[in-house]
Amino acid sequence: MMHDVNFLVIDTEGKSTLNEIAILNADGKLIYEAFNQDTQQEIQFNNKPLKTILQDILQLSVDKTLVFHYAEHDIRLLKRSFKSASLTFPPLKTACTFLMAKQALPQATSYSLAYLSKYLGLKVDHQFFNQNAAHSARYDAAFTHQLYCHLTQTANFSIKPQIMNPFSDSRVDNPFQQHLDLKSVYQHEFATLKSILNEIKQDPNHQSKGAVVIGEAGSGKTHLMMRLAQEVLKNNRLLFIRQPNNPDAILHHVYSRILESFIEKVPDTPFSQLEYLLAHSFSKIAIEHYQQKQTKKDEPILDALTTDHLNIYAKLGAEGTEIKRNNWASLERMTRRWWESRYSFAGIATAIIQGLIKYCAYRDPHRRDLVKRWLAGASLETEELQLVGLPDWEEELNLEDFSLQAMIVFGRLSLIDEPLIIVFDQLEGLKDNETLLTQFGNGLKEIFTAVPNSLIILNLFPDRWMTFQTIFDSSIVDRISQYRITLNRPDTEILKEILYLKASTQGVDLEKLFNDNDFREILSFYSIRTVLNRAAEYFRYRAEGISLPHLDTDKLVFEAQIWHVIGELKKEIQQLKQQIGITEPTPPASSQNNPAETANTPATVEQTLLDYLARIEQQLIADYSKKQIITEHDDVGKLQTIMRAFQSVKYADIELDCLHYGKKRLPDNLQIKTKKNTFVVGFLYLVGNSFTARLKNFNELVLQHKNYRFRICRDSREPAIKGKVGMDEIEKLMNAQNGNYYVMEQDDRIRYELLYQLIIDIQNKDLEVDLQQALNFVEMEYLRDFWIMALLRH
Repeated sequence: MMHDVNFLVIDTEGKSTLNEIAILNADGKLIYEAFNQDTQQEIQFNNKPLKTILQDILQLSVDKTLVFHYAEHDIRLLKRSFKSASLTFPPLKTACTFLMAKQALPQATSYSLAYLSKYLGLKVDHQFFNQNAAHSARYDAAFTHQLYCHLTQTANFSIKPQIMNPFSDSRVDNPFQQHLDLKSVYQHEFATLKSILNEIKQDPNHQSKGAVVIGEAGSGKTHLMMRLAQEVLKNNRLLFIRQPNNPDAILHHVYSRILESFIEKVPDTPFSQLEYLLAHSFSKIAIEHYQQKQTKKDEPILDALTTDHLNIYAKLGAEGTEIKRNNWASLERMTRRWWESRYSFAGIATAIIQGLIKYCAYRDPHRRDLVKRWLAGASLETEELQLVGLPDWEEELNLEDFSLQAMIVFGRLSLIDEPLIIVFDQLEGLKDNETLLTQFGNGLKEIFTAVPNSLIILNLFPDRWMTFQTIFDSSIVDRISQYRITLNRPDTEILKEILYLKASTQGVDLEKLFNDNDFREILSFYSIRTVLNRAAEYFRYRAEGISLPHLDTDKLVFEAQIWHVIGELKKEIQQLKQQIGITEPTPPASSQNNPAETANTPATVEQTLLDYLARIEQQLIADYSKKQIITEHDDVGKLQTIMRAFQSVKYADIELDCLHYGKKRLPDNLQIKTKKNTFVVGFLYLVGNSFTARLKNFNELVLQHKNYRFRICRDSREPAIKGKVGMDEIEKLMNAQNGNYYVMEQDDRIRYELLYQLIIDIQNKDLEVDLQQALNFVEMEYLRDFWIMALLRH
């Protein structure tokens, strides 16, 4: 049933009383706008007394349905306003697009006007929703009108299950997520990975081994790592490393991501991976010590740790007691003696052991957070170091050497626990930066050589693996690819089984939802992800009335048959090679030449980008409060990746460099030279004297280069600068005409990460959109007012 055209769309702004109102008619035309003159500080053309505004509303709303977004708020505000103006609030017939959307779009992750407008691709005056223009009554009313029309026009489609789209969740972003898992998919490949892990454990030398998992985009490489995590996480530690972006900080990037992975919880337990590793290793050290020098008073501790290693957190004394402090001090001494007797007497490694024990001992989240930052090589204030009882890192600490030593510590601790699993994923973007790729290869070589007892996995596209082999030297290639595991497309019956499994979780009867032609087309796509994506589009078409992107079905079926034949031929060739002694598997053809996959194009690029950006934005918002390792070199690497992307498709004349100041240390920075200006953007997350010294050097360059524009960025989650000298240097930068000190609040950080993730996902083929189209869209529409876009325009 179409909506009644006898309606008005209203948006109000105000807190305790009405401040601003806009009213649109059924055609979307603004017929009334007014500002309460009692609350307005500026003179507006249509300022009116509150009572006059309310009387106008009464006159306009006779026999009309009043449409609001989140009507409960607007009605509450109007009731207060009527009461303050001594007027009787009338009975009203209302509609609420917030409630309508919750009913019509149960799969949406938010029902705010901003999210829904972006999710549905709504436009006003040919422009998408702009957060910076929101909370103007006229602006919000216009988008509420568009939303109401969309919801009412699609309200009478026959299939309307109030459930989530069971096929929309087609991508695993990291192994610590929870997704449905059909065990029959890649069962042999999974068993191979587990057998390699066992080989490392049984090897007397516990040498690290490498495995390359080769598969096209959407074939399930990260999903396979998720299965590995779900099955082995209570015994082994799985560490997930996303693509590095700074050639000068490969090892510190790897180590920082290792720390982030260690903080992830072991499923169905209150403990993190790091707590499991340390409980197992430190308990075994303690048990060995107590058994050799057992006394009567040691028996309760020995019994507790022998029963369950995790008792190390519960049985060494109550929180804040002298008994607990003494027990942990004793554990620290015996662990350091154990380490020194086997490896060394001094150096970074011994200090890291001390920090790990402190991390285990503290239950206070603040102290733990300080220890975690310290373990990442960050500087702490003097009083913070005293609070956690740790030494200060030297100013000239080499983060690459430090990171390798820290990884060696974890590898050696795992010798008395279980082998580590180190997964490198989302590496496809490295092909566009040979320097970065070369340094990454060198970093891998150092890790293989120095870090024991680890299964090191690289997830790669077939053509990327070929590129890596031409860049890396043979010694690196041999270590990385001791085992090669290829993920070919599952057969049609397995893919169909995945669809049925997904549908069953939401109680969807696929036989009623899809007909034979639907199944034939959906199952014609090349990868697991593209099959699920097409199924999701069919679900939206049947359940939500969203038009189905048109495809040439006959052509796709023919192409699917061709690819099936090719797959069968590959299997036969591989069997022949094995019979004559050639065991190297042949990787599947590149998806660049696969028309069945590239045919999965959405109705519009804009809608695809809107769906993607809205989903990733919500994910980033949800993850923002999680503990993360934020580093300067990682952020400057992200900025370099963003600028390189724009340089490759839009701004070829951009020149990128790093600003230096002799031997003086500066914040990590990127120099960006455009046609008109030169910008220097630095990132500085240090504290204390280190922060002050580097900012002081930076300020000297600000004075020397008055024709450059300088900015220092600092994430708002980093500790506030408290020292007077540091605050003075910040003020100097802010007072300079060409200087700026920029604190990245939550919205700024999310937009920064969103832009970076968009580029990385396109490089990794997790998003099948042309890079130039995507960057045009975010620059001109989605992130138009973001500071990076303003920089590019200047």
